Amino acid sequence: MASRFFAWVQSPAAREYFFSTHFWGPVANWGLPLAALADLRKDEDVISGAMTTALASYSLVFMRFAWRVQPRNYLLFACHATNATAQTIQLGRFSNYWYFGGRDKAIANKPVAQQAVEAVQDTAAKVVAPK
Repeated sequence: MASRFFAWVQSPAAREYFFSTHFWGPVANWGLPLAALADLRKDEDVISGAMTTALASYSLVFMRFAWRVQPRNYLLFACHATNATAQTIQLGRFSNYWYFGGRDKAIANKPVAQQAVEAVQDTAAKVVAPK
């Protein structure tokens, strides 16, 4: 199996593949799902619901494209499947935080001192902010 793979890598077909948009397009596109996976560790209050919905929809559409194009582009399909999954998880986190009581639970679990510091910072930002 390995010898067959290395024989293919040295063939003109492999060079044609590695120098085509069927390879470099998905490789460049992997930045989106990698960023989405990194964002899974961030707080829910920084998630944009509109952008997350747009990115999930975009990836779902292009998953279909990657499957329908001939020859099938499995690398592009995997990229968009990963991004669609990560964005759907982010959308669930966003909905839970803003619409299903996650924000109230997060505020209730904060230490009183941290709540006081944030209240002072908010008040200072309002006073200093130009009108």
